[in-house]
Amino acid sequence: MRKPSSEIPHPDSTWQADPGLQRIITHLSTTLERDSQIVETTRDLQHKLKADRVLLYYFYRPWKGRVTFEALSDPQFSIFGSTGPDECFTDEYAALYLAGRIRAIADIETEPLADCHRNFLRELRVKANLVVPVLVDDDLWGLLVAHHCQSTHTWTDDDIAAMLFGAETLAISPAIRGRAER
Repeated sequence: MRKPSSEIPHPDSTWQADPGLQRIITHLSTTLERDSQIVETTRDLQHKLKADRVLLYYFYRPWKGRVTFEALSDPQFSIFGSTGPDECFTDEYAALYLAGRIRAIADIETEPLADCHRNFLRELRVKANLVVPVLVDDDLWGLLVAHHCQSTHTWTDDDIAAMLFGAETLAISPAIRGRAER
């Protein structure tokens, strides 16, 4: 697990957040780190799925997001602060996840994917990917994502059920619902 820090450089050197947005993201990341429900849920999923990383991807604007929390098998797999490829995540994909889409990819090299999506996953060293939505009050707050980086992986029904339960658990977390614990 990697602790958030406003000093962590963003992997995309061309990305420049406005100061207000940077404060919001930093505050959210710090709040998520302190929320024991988020820590326990993502850590438990990372262990249960034997994944290299389980992360929360938060949409700070419509379909523009950032990794705000991660549980890791090894620090080398950290992608904290990463943003997704904006050209790949469109209104169409957002609508699918809003409707409850589950995306289980056993091998990114053999799965039919858009080139931008496959290249993005390669840059993150992803071999297998499992994504479920985090829905709060019928809105798409973000995505809960599990990655296998060292090998491909066939996701089981139990893996998917665990991720869905994890997303439901996270959706009621005070940090995610916007009511930071005091």
